[in-house]
Amino acid sequence: MAHADRALPVNSPPMPHVFATADIGSNTAHLLVASMNATGLTRLANQSEWLSLGQVVSHEGKIPPDLVTKLVDTLQSFVNLGASFKAEGIYVFATEAMRRASNHEAVIKRIQDGIGITIDLVSPEREAALGLKGALLDTQVSGDFVLAELGGGSMQLALCRNADIVQDVSLPIGTGVLLDRAGIRQPVSARQADRAVALLDRAFVRLPSSPGPAKLVACGGVARGLWRSLHPDGDPVLHRHELEFLAWAVRRLNIPTISARYAVKPKRATTLYPGSLLFSMLLERLGLEEMTVSEFGVREGAVMEMSQGKIAPCQL
Repeated sequence: MAHADRALPVNSPPMPHVFATADIGSNTAHLLVASMNATGLTRLANQSEWLSLGQVVSHEGKIPPDLVTKLVDTLQSFVNLGASFKAEGIYVFATEAMRRASNHEAVIKRIQDGIGITIDLVSPEREAALGLKGALLDTQVSGDFVLAELGGGSMQLALCRNADIVQDVSLPIGTGVLLDRAGIRQPVSARQADRAVALLDRAFVRLPSSPGPAKLVACGGVARGLWRSLHPDGDPVLHRHELEFLAWAVRRLNIPTISARYAVKPKRATTLYPGSLLFSMLLERLGLEEMTVSEFGVREGAVMEMSQGKIAPCQL
């Protein structure tokens, strides 16, 4: 049979589609390259660059020039990596730190002019919707539950019923913001800890009303950092008392010791105290004793929407 006459077997699976997505978050800029087919999502590349935009914007009100340059260079490397995997396109979106930066329009224009890609400045509601799609990939929940995504600039909370968001709220109190406004330095002083608790007390006044959710599902880099620090065996369920203990334990330590003891990078080590404090207080306010951490989140949600034709990515 001539080569031109060869045909794939009728039941051959379709070729997977490869997409790239990057989010400009409040702690990191993060790239995901993944393939999608009928059986689900497969990560091909997962790369991040720590930028601390949330903490910087909380302190300065804008993104300074040197950090803008670093962001542009990071996104260019992401575009290059996506192209190396022959991704069909890339979708880049920005969240709370970019939303709050007074110069965000100029920063986005510089990125778009320099790299030739569009930046989508997503709303908190849109961020929550993408996070929910990603989290449901590996979390089996039904009935009422709260989805929490904690970053450096904010915490997105959504009261969900099955796979639908019923109510959502964005609390401007991420780990970077808490570090800046409470003046937290490691080891954490009693005064700094008291300021952090007071800031969270004020922020949690805006918690979504609920008849009593049965479960808390957490996604995002901060939650995954806590999960890996507390449960290197991979158990995704974290108890409130574990988080309270972690907050107590790391309060007394400097960053190099935290990094070595909990096997996390130094930048991630800075989030363990504010992250564990945030989630333990949130569980207490919701009347819950534990939370389940999803390995997935907004980026996986974005890849799913690209594969469904709901997001038109930029060509590489």
